[in-house]
Amino acid sequence: MPTSAVGNKAKLQNIWRETSSSQAPTCAKPCAKPAMGFTLIELLVVIALIAIGTATVSFSLRDTSQTLLERDAERLASLLESARARSRSSGVPVQWRPVFENKDPSNAPVAFVFDGLPTQALPTAWLSPQTQVAADSLLRLGPDPIIGPQSVRLSSQNFQLWVSTDGIQPFRVNRSAP
Repeated sequence: MPTSAVGNKAKLQNIWRETSSSQAPTCAKPCAKPAMGFTLIELLVVIALIAIGTATVSFSLRDTSQTLLERDAERLASLLESARARSRSSGVPVQWRPVFENKDPSNAPVAFVFDGLPTQALPTAWLSPQTQVAADSLLRLGPDPIIGPQSVRLSSQNFQLWVSTDGIQPFRVNRSAP
């Protein structure tokens, strides 16, 4: 049996042919290895399928009533702070109160009003029509720099949040009653 130097492919292939059994296939040329990896088209098809699946899942997910209530509460806290700052800068007293359709507080409030500010100075509509607030809710926002502790309870289905202040700190959203 001939010996070969390290790395001599031709001699190694000849040795393999000579020593292999009759059942093993022999190659006159070096045997071709199967292609490894993916083609570009296969990769693009997989990426397209993943994108379609992701889009389908994201469109099927909807905002829950708790998420909508949290958005309304965060927005209301920001609007109350803005109205409070406008009241302090102008020296005009500002009050926040909910507005009910046909003066019937048994229904959900359709909007809210900042009494003392010009109309259209701040948004006055809820983001979600499911947001509810008590009919007797009234917040005094200024013009004094320190106001008394105040809060308003927002609810939607089984969830409740409070937007409150201690009179010195800004309004913020709380998950429990202040």
